[in-house]
Amino acid sequence: MVDLILANLRTRPFRTLISVVGVALGVVLVMLFTGLAKGMTDDMAKRAANWKAEILFTRPGSMGLTSSNANVSTLYQDRLQAIEGVETTVPVIRYITANADARWGIEQIDGLEWGPFSEMNEISIIEGRAPQANDEVVVDERHLRDKGLTLGGSTEIFGDKFKIVGIFAPPSGSRIKLTLAEMQERLQAKDMCTYILVKLKDGADPAVVASRINEALPGNKVNLTRDLVIDAQERVPGLNTFLNVLVGLGAFVSTIFVLLSMYTTITERRKEIGILKSLGASKPFIIRVIEGEALMIGVLGVLIGSLVSIAAAYGIEAAYELPFTFSPGWVATAIVIALAGSLIGALYPAWRASDIDPVEVMVNE
Repeated sequence: MVDLILANLRTRPFRTLISVVGVALGVVLVMLFTGLAKGMTDDMAKRAANWKAEILFTRPGSMGLTSSNANVSTLYQDRLQAIEGVETTVPVIRYITANADARWGIEQIDGLEWGPFSEMNEISIIEGRAPQANDEVVVDERHLRDKGLTLGGSTEIFGDKFKIVGIFAPPSGSRIKLTLAEMQERLQAKDMCTYILVKLKDGADPAVVASRINEALPGNKVNLTRDLVIDAQERVPGLNTFLNVLVGLGAFVSTIFVLLSMYTTITERRKEIGILKSLGASKPFIIRVIEGEALMIGVLGVLIGSLVSIAAAYGIEAAYELPFTFSPGWVATAIVIALAGSLIGALYPAWRASDIDPVEVMVNE
């Protein structure tokens, strides 16, 4: 049977190729988009994990995936530090803008006072020094490498040149940090910030202190930073819905390509199938042959789709600095929907093929 399946696929190479491409397209859709979503959320989570502050205090609407506002008064610092269990606080402005080098995507910039921030989160300047003037910034190693910048050189922010005076590690929050005063001036947000990082005293329970903050300062938003890194994907509104729709689309594409291709093939092979049935081939045998062809198409589609996805991810990451992470779960999902879509798509053509009357075929053809 295997020889018959392979012979049938080789007999119509172009139609086989179209079917394989259709299945591969479904695999690429799932793997690339889920890999990008996983990579970006993992990258966000890793940098958030380097915060040593246990609580992030902000207001509803201050922080989104692609936008942020400076609508939190820095006067909250004193009120927060008066709450039992709080040791120190650091206000931060998060600013999101398009990439300065005109590549696709967005760039996040933090405005903060380096001394208190670095001390709270145990982040060090590994080369150079901390920013002192308002036209100075520090960056992490990846930003320096990816942008082709140098220590002592400059980077463009707000349309102006800022001098790179230091490199910090480990990565935490945004990859570019300038002074809070400069960010407030640029955004015309005096005495305002996007969020306040709250470091607790040794032994203080973050959940208990968060409850105290909610009671003392109602109407604000209090997040435990540990929750920001448990599942960053869950914290992006609509992302899981988008990924589920994408998986459904991938399954639909694979199924439709195989269905149309196999249906057309069966129409062209009526005489061949009629001869097989006249020689004693049963309905189950015909169905197994057609389904075997579909399975082979699915396997080839998975292999090609996986290779294309890996190559495309590498190219996109190199060109646009977008991180990809192919999780085993989503890769398995892509494989399952490709194979299942191929088999399901071939069911109706296989049933039609098994129902062909050999006598009618011989008379008419």
